[in-house]
Amino acid sequence: MSRAHLARYLLIAALLPALVVLSPIAFGLVAVMVGTVGLLLGVFGAALGSVAALIGLMLAFLASCASPVVPPSVQKPMPTPKVDTGLDRMERLALTANRCWIKSRDPAFTGYSLAPELSSFSGRPRFLLVPKGRMEARPLLVVEGRVGSADVETYGPLLDTSMRSRLEGDLARWKAGSGECSA
Repeated sequence: MSRAHLARYLLIAALLPALVVLSPIAFGLVAVMVGTVGLLLGVFGAALGSVAALIGLMLAFLASCASPVVPPSVQKPMPTPKVDTGLDRMERLALTANRCWIKSRDPAFTGYSLAPELSSFSGRPRFLLVPKGRMEARPLLVVEGRVGSADVETYGPLLDTSMRSRLEGDLARWKAGSGECSA
């Protein structure tokens, strides 16, 4: 075997690790090329030719086992941040008020019931605090939002009592995103 053939063979052997990273198609082409070189070298030496042919067959087998190259997907658009609508905000406020004031059996709210009116067609979702067991009674507290606005209005006779600071504190904390029942 001449130096040129040996140099060519060593060059191909040195490039094999780099080709492992390439796609299965390129890997298969290298396998065919190595097999061809092996057959050509087989003229000069049967043992060397069969080894090169065996290497070519092994490379072809490995190329068939490789996973296909997946083209990069089209870049997905960035998700838009969720818009906090008045209805979403009022739903969160009503659920938190019900959990913290009514369901927790807070002594300050034992005489009241919460009446949600979130599916208002007027665009003003709200919830009411009414006397317990009298849902049709005049509301003692109205917490009302506006669709498309961050504003939340509160009004009613309960705000003229000593509970005003507690009510305003709880609602301000919940509007800011806290879900805690106590300050």
